[in-house]
Amino acid sequence: QVQLVESGGGLVQPGGSLRLSCAASGRIFSIHDMAWYRQAPGKERELVAAITIGGSSSYTDSVKGRFTISRDNAKNTVYLQMNSLKPEDTAVYYCNARIFMTFTRFQDYWGRGTQVTVSS
Repeated sequence: QVQLVESGGGLVQPGGSLRLSCAASGRIFSIHDMAWYRQAPGKERELVAAITIGGSSSYTDSVKGRFTISRDNAKNTVYLQMNSLKPEDTAVYYCNARIFMTFTRFQDYWGRGTQVTVSS
């Protein structure tokens, strides 16, 4: 029905950059809020950044000034630009989106995740 697919993860050195993308496909009426979460081994899943349908964004304190979330509504895609990466940013990053299938029916969807490893 609806699928979210993340891409762009990989291995980078401290101070480096990565750009994650998440594309939604399937029968979609509209997409409202979109967000990036991350989960490190042994820790709970953490909200990293979120963006509304109108483009208003928010970030967890640990990534403010380093990460930027954006979206392209024409492509049903959300991005996460990550700069000045630190080892503590290492985690699996997950895309989340609230998707309306009709004018009134919606569901929150998750991608399967993409690994980001920051190490020298």
